Amino acid sequence: MTATAPVTRRRGPGRNLPAAIAVGLGLIAIIVATLVLWHPGFILLLVVMTALGAVEVHDALARIGMTSARVPVVVGTAVIIGGSYAAAVLQPVTNIPWHLVLLGSLGATVMLALIWRMPGGAEGYVRDASASLFIISYIPLLGSFVGLILAMPSGGMKVAATALCIAGSDTGGYIVGATLGKHPMAPKISPKKTWEGLAGSFGLAALVGTLWTAFLLAEPWWVGTVLGIMVAGFGTAGDLIESLVKRDVGIKDMSSFLPGHGGVMDRMDSMLLAAPAAWLVFTLAARL
Repeated sequence: MTATAPVTRRRGPGRNLPAAIAVGLGLIAIIVATLVLWHPGFILLLVVMTALGAVEVHDALARIGMTSARVPVVVGTAVIIGGSYAAAVLQPVTNIPWHLVLLGSLGATVMLALIWRMPGGAEGYVRDASASLFIISYIPLLGSFVGLILAMPSGGMKVAATALCIAGSDTGGYIVGATLGKHPMAPKISPKKTWEGLAGSFGLAALVGTLWTAFLLAEPWWVGTVLGIMVAGFGTAGDLIESLVKRDVGIKDMSSFLPGHGGVMDRMDSMLLAAPAAWLVFTLAARL
């Protein structure tokens, strides 16, 4: 019997610590400045980052023979995220519900992606169309909720609360997991994640959310607690989902767009899943 050669998995280069620090500090500075001073600037940054993320996932899926309609997907990403945010902000003036813009731009992007692939013929059509629909639902649809949070009253503070809960989740998970972690949570996806670390993620994210919401958003403390728990849960799922994609296609980093950090998706994976959950928490809390 002939032995099957092992699959060679490409590994990314070692981290460049000075570059990672410079890029990280630069992104933090831009995010803070735009959240405080100029919300359209934050949306512009979000559009650029998600568009790059769409390119990353397109390239990743191409490694396993799935070719998405890159141009319609990237253009649609900008329209879906930017358009839904603008519609939400201008809704009191235009009286056009933001969800109509979101659904319309989402539907248009799907239609264009499906039509774009038609000249390639029937062979592989379902496979390639599935790649496009995966990226559209994964990145611009989920990413649009970041803009919808920003369009809310005190939106900048709410986006910051979501991001800090993600940071608290990552920090709590790392500290507790490194010191007390014994029981793997998802060994086939991320061997280093443990149930003890997940408990640490929930605990610190809930604490961060509670304090931020109670003191800076003037909301009941329990809103922040629920926010932290939801963000930690869905943010962890987002991290695992991106790990599944990378393992399936055989890469370590999505790209090298962010020196020292890897790809854009390596930094946005948690936020994409956490943003809809955070939007739901803030929306329901406003109606109570």
